[in-house]
Amino acid sequence: MSFSGRAGQASQRIVVRRKRQRPVTAPPAGSWKIAYADYMTAMMAFFLVMWLLSLIPQDDLKTIAEYFRMPLMEAVRGGGDTNNSDESVIPGGQGMGESSSIIPGGTPALVPHPVPARGESFSVSDARDTQHLEELKSDLDNLIETDPVLEEYRPQLLLDMTPDGLQVQIVDKQSRPMFALGSARMQRDLTVVLRALAPMFNRLPNRITLAGHTDAIQYLSGEREYSNWELSADRANAARKELVAGGLDEDKVKQVLGLSSTVSLIKDEPNAAVNRRISIVVLNERAERRIDEQAHAGSSSSQLDDMIDQEKIGHGINMVPASPESSVQPPDEAQMSGDGAATGASPQTNKVKE
Repeated sequence: MSFSGRAGQASQRIVVRRKRQRPVTAPPAGSWKIAYADYMTAMMAFFLVMWLLSLIPQDDLKTIAEYFRMPLMEAVRGGGDTNNSDESVIPGGQGMGESSSIIPGGTPALVPHPVPARGESFSVSDARDTQHLEELKSDLDNLIETDPVLEEYRPQLLLDMTPDGLQVQIVDKQSRPMFALGSARMQRDLTVVLRALAPMFNRLPNRITLAGHTDAIQYLSGEREYSNWELSADRANAARKELVAGGLDEDKVKQVLGLSSTVSLIKDEPNAAVNRRISIVVLNERAERRIDEQAHAGSSSSQLDDMIDQEKIGHGINMVPASPESSVQPPDEAQMSGDGAATGASPQTNKVKE
């Protein structure tokens, strides 16, 4: 071999490349187990909920449904203390009171109850009572729409649900007043309406309150003698008599109130005709309990017992009856204008308002 050939071979460099081989891993085999575990957990929770719902009575299911239909802001405003309810409609739930839940179980309530007002509890019986009042309102609407007599007075009948129960208001109309001018003498139109509504109030055991309202026009004598206070009370009592004559049970009446012009439908126009009205409220159980609690709030049982004992001691004392002259008498109709503005003019000029 020549010298040049050897020199060429020595000048060539041998380069060795080493490539790192990535370790070959097997495809993941356990990820499906996680998805399957999530699926089984969801199915278990679903069947658990279905089992719990199958144990709850139908009426209590409606209560739960109403809770979830309640808007979030309304639920927040309704009150925060939801653990004071006497009964729980969810298995395992029990209120802070002594009564047990409908389905026995643990102590914490799973779903809070809707609270109608701050400081008041909402039990299952209250929810059932509200549902009955809603059904009564629907029945009254149907009666007004189907009865040809009541349908004529539909614009003057206002039905709405209030925190105290179902409220039925019969408002006055300028062309169709409910009472005679400045008097508690009822017109025939109102008599027909009240006697048609009376049997409907007997469908529920709930008691009712009646309130009379007037406009803001005062008598000439002001508040010293016969005023809008007496007039509104007399009109409410006259409405009570017509309801009883129409078939209302006598023990259904809880209160008869005369509110004068203190609660106006149109506050900006206190003299408007619609402010003259009769308001009938079918009380719910909460409102009736609240009225009873207010009546007994001022006196303890021992004080009441002492008063009863004193009354027994003085039972033989003859009481002097009040003189007829001291009682408040309503003024003549010739001195009326509107609800109760008394003037000294002639009867022809005093009926301009109505």
